[in-house]
Amino acid sequence: MVKEPQELLAFLLQAIKHQGRNAIKSLLGRGQISVNGRVVTLYNHALKPGDSVSVSREKIVEKPPLMGLSILYEDEHIIVINKEAGLLSIASAQETDLTAYRQLTAYVRLENPENRIFVVHRLDRDTSGVMMFARSEEAQQLLQNSWQDAVKERTYVALVEGKVRKTEGTIKSWLKESKTLRMYSSPYPNDGQLAVTHYRIMQTSSEFSLLEVELETGRKNQIRVHMQDIGHPVVSDKKYGSKSKAMGRLGLHARVLSFDHPITGIRMRFETEIPKQFLNALRDVRQST
Repeated sequence: MVKEPQELLAFLLQAIKHQGRNAIKSLLGRGQISVNGRVVTLYNHALKPGDSVSVSREKIVEKPPLMGLSILYEDEHIIVINKEAGLLSIASAQETDLTAYRQLTAYVRLENPENRIFVVHRLDRDTSGVMMFARSEEAQQLLQNSWQDAVKERTYVALVEGKVRKTEGTIKSWLKESKTLRMYSSPYPNDGQLAVTHYRIMQTSSEFSLLEVELETGRKNQIRVHMQDIGHPVVSDKKYGSKSKAMGRLGLHARVLSFDHPITGIRMRFETEIPKQFLNALRDVRQST
């Protein structure tokens, strides 16, 4: 019986003396821990005085493997993932099965069939990196209503064609969408959605530049359009002018996402590695010259 407010993992570490932290996390992952008769798999589930915690000898939850994504963080309100290139964020008319959204919905429903996932923002199919979903409608609404204020850092790395001359710069334009669903910068001020992109050079070779790109606004295909606008399209981005076949994937990765938690207000920051393919493409060029 729980006597004071605390997280589930902390309670279990105190209550099960002969088990280590990893062993207890395994019990949680296999659905062997119940709170008030309900299976709970979140290690940071908040316990209240009077709650009853029980341990089952049998595995209840066998979580399926997640394809094309890994979970960086989850709690009762949000779930943060690292998405691989090639995986859709949410369903499109062409594909309704393998998406991050559908996989995560199945994942959270193993804990409770009524659990849901809510879309907060998206990454293009061929863009990899950090992405967040909400686990409650309240969290989704709070994030979407204050996205510009809640997000403190949203940084990408882009491998682009050619040697960018300016060490750093800012690209500003008004984005519109054509009838063929292709975004472009309008030549007229205030004609479309304002898009502002900041970049700085991280590495260069004779054929490519690796840029750190920070979004001031988050428009559809913003980085891809802006890189084409300055004459340095993202590698493998045929839609926006790339001629290079240096990689079998788009040269764009959402590396950092930092935000204030919608419920607790705590500042959170998630950073991933630069994809090896980006660095290899730069290295291969240097070695061949």
